[in-house]
Amino acid sequence: MVDMTNKRLSVAPMIDWTTTDYRYFARLFNPHVYLYTEMISTGALIHGNRARHLRFDTLEHPLVLQLGGADITEMTQCAEFAQQHGYDEVNINVGCPSDRVQHNKIGACLMAEPNTVADLVKHMQAAVDIPVTVKHRIGIDDFDSYEFMADFVQKVAAGGCTRFIVHARTAWLQGLSPKQNREIPPLRYEDVYRLKQDFPTLDIEINGGIETVADIEAHLEHIDGVMIGRAFYHNPYLLAEANSLWDTPVPKRSDILAQLYPYLEEQIAKGEALPTMTRHYLGLFQGLVGARKWRQALSGKPHLTIDDIKHAATEVLALNPDALILMPDA
Repeated sequence: MVDMTNKRLSVAPMIDWTTTDYRYFARLFNPHVYLYTEMISTGALIHGNRARHLRFDTLEHPLVLQLGGADITEMTQCAEFAQQHGYDEVNINVGCPSDRVQHNKIGACLMAEPNTVADLVKHMQAAVDIPVTVKHRIGIDDFDSYEFMADFVQKVAAGGCTRFIVHARTAWLQGLSPKQNREIPPLRYEDVYRLKQDFPTLDIEINGGIETVADIEAHLEHIDGVMIGRAFYHNPYLLAEANSLWDTPVPKRSDILAQLYPYLEEQIAKGEALPTMTRHYLGLFQGLVGARKWRQALSGKPHLTIDDIKHAATEVLALNPDALILMPDA
C-alpha cells in the first residue's frame, strides 16, 4: 500500500464541469482529494461577476483556483483575489489547447515561453502566501522532446514553482480539437517519471488516461501525485473507492445522497436552478442496474424537484442492495 503522507490525489480542472456544485458533490465521496475550479480567465475575475466565479462551500477545501492568463499584473491581482476569498492554492493553466485560449496567448502555448511563466510565478508568489503551481503538457506541436519539457520545468522552477502537474500528452495547437487533444496524442508516462528523477526536490503530479485505483497506486510508486478528470466526473464513486489509499471508510451512495439533499435545498433557496446542479450528478450510479433510469430522471424533466430525485434514487438503490452496504474492509 502506498504511503499517502506526502502524496496527493486531485480532481482535474474541467471547464463547465468542476463548478462549485460538482465540487461539493465530489467532496462527499472523499475528504482527502484536492479539488480544482474550472479554468477562470483573469478577465472574468477582473471585469466579470467575481463573487460568483469565486464562490465555493467551505466543505470543498482543500481547493485550488486555476487561472488562465499571461499578463503579470492581472495574474498577480487574481492570485490576490484567490487568497482573499480563502482558496488554498493557485494554479496557472499552461495546458489548455483551445483556439480561444491560444488567441489570447495563454494555456498550452505558454510552454513555448517558460521565462514568461517563471515571471508569472515569481510575481504571484511575492504577492500571496498560498502556493502557486503550474499545470502543463509534455510538449506542444513538434516541440515534444523530453528535453523541451525539462527545460520548461527547470526555468519555471527557477521562478519559484515547486509543484508541476503534467498532462502526459503533447498538445497539438493546430489540427486537433481540445477533445482530440485529450485522446489522440499518445500518453508518455515515462517522461513524467523521468522528470521526477531529474528534479527530485520538485513535486511532480501526473495526469491523463488514469481510470482506476490500481492505476493511481501504480503511478504513485514513481511520482508525488495523480490528477484525474473525466473518470472521476463520469464515475464519481471512483472517488469513494480511492479512500482505500488512506485506509479510510468508503461511503455509501445513500449516505452521499442524504448529505446532498440539504445542499440542494439551500441552493434552491438562493435562486439556483436544480437541473443546472443535478447535471453533475448523472454518474452517481455508473455501472449499477438502473443507472440509465437515474440519468433519465435527472435530465428529462424541465421542472425537476428534489422529491423527483429522491424517488429516482430510491428506485435505483432498491435494485442494488449492495450499494447500501459499506465495502467489507471499510
